Amino acid sequence: MAAVPSREVARRVFAREFNDASYTFKESDDERAPVYLLLPTGERANRIFLVGTLTETEDVGEDSEYWQGRVVDPNGNTFFMYAGQYQPDAASMLRELEPPAYVSVVGKPRTYETDDGEVNVSVRPESITTVGEATRDRWVVETAERTIERIQEYQAADGEDGAAVDEYVSMAREEYDLPVENYRRAATEALESLEADDEQVEASP
Repeated sequence: MAAVPSREVARRVFAREFNDASYTFKESDDERAPVYLLLPTGERANRIFLVGTLTETEDVGEDSEYWQGRVVDPNGNTFFMYAGQYQPDAASMLRELEPPAYVSVVGKPRTYETDDGEVNVSVRPESITTVGEATRDRWVVETAERTIERIQEYQAADGEDGAAVDEYVSMAREEYDLPVENYRRAATEALESLEADDEQVEASP
């Protein structure tokens, strides 16, 4: 009996880093091999997990339904996702949901090159679930932790301790000319936004 391939880990990433990612690759010539998006902090992502505020939905299809959803993270940056006939459950959720609403989304990154050569990245959702504020807050904390861990591994290669450079870190250094400190700042700002929310709640009568 053939082994069932395990599903790829869904990476947690803030929209700022996700939207800066533009390089995709495969690790084999097999037609069905997974396509990975290379994150600027040196991690490969075949699937991502995000939680944020669904602020807008729109049917942008011409001949058939093709739904666009915008999900905003705590820094005010936007994930764009698209679902059509091949993602019926996700398309149905985008059709029925009334923004604004907290949602969790698991999906695959997709890149698209525009006419002027820019690469845009979006999410093709596998599942969309409405969640509460506590789930959103937990995602923010965990995503900040994962982002900072990736940055530390990326920067360890700059040290003098002879640390071996991870292959995906090497790839990210080659493909992107972006300061990873931007993503540390995004993680810090996201955590600070939670603290600000807590203070507002405590201050309210």
